[in-house]
Amino acid sequence: MAHRFLQNKLSMRDIRAEAYALALSALNANAGSSRLSRLRRELRNLGASFQIIEATKFPDITKDANEIQKNRRIFVEEFERIDYPDHFTLESVKERLNSYDTSTLPDLQALADVMIMLCIRPAELISLRITDAGVIGYAKNRSQMDTPRKLRSMEKNQERAKELLTWIQNAISSGRIGDPGKPGVKWFNRFLKDYDLIPRHLRKIGAVYAVVVHGAKNLAHAMTIAGEALRHNPDNNTSPAQNY
Repeated sequence: MAHRFLQNKLSMRDIRAEAYALALSALNANAGSSRLSRLRRELRNLGASFQIIEATKFPDITKDANEIQKNRRIFVEEFERIDYPDHFTLESVKERLNSYDTSTLPDLQALADVMIMLCIRPAELISLRITDAGVIGYAKNRSQMDTPRKLRSMEKNQERAKELLTWIQNAISSGRIGDPGKPGVKWFNRFLKDYDLIPRHLRKIGAVYAVVVHGAKNLAHAMTIAGEALRHNPDNNTSPAQNY
């Protein structure tokens, strides 16, 4: 493209239009900014004028790209802060999830494991529903409760994930186990305290495990998977680690 910019003697307006189109064709602002940086480097190597190079700079794309980079750093820092107890390693949680018999009464361990599996908040244990269209009933955005989000779980089998969630929900609604989503509840916190965890840690652990289970190819892919696991609004550019 750099050669074409110079050989065709495009106007500054056309150069800006084509450079902007190049950036917008990328996956996101960060990738678009990288394309523009590469274009400017090629233009410099070809001896392009200062005016032509400056015409390929767009503050809005640079700002959005910087925000993405910032959120990626926050994502990594936030999830690296959790100390994973041996009792809650990925292998341990997966083994227990596979072994649970839903015809029996779930205990607090099963409750914690299912919350990790679905990256679920205590307040969502009653409301969350898994349907063919996706997940509904998430607590973060009440105004969008009926908008299905993609199901992304460390349990890849949707029917098994739904079965385990329903198992916990039925036990809570029947009063056989308590509802940790009720204000002032302490018993679940006391259970997790033995492992130096609190309820919100379960969501973050679950997001990390979802990233591993679904084989993230790079950091951007990892953020996408984690955001889906956490039911992060895709229209919100804030890091899922910050929101949850």
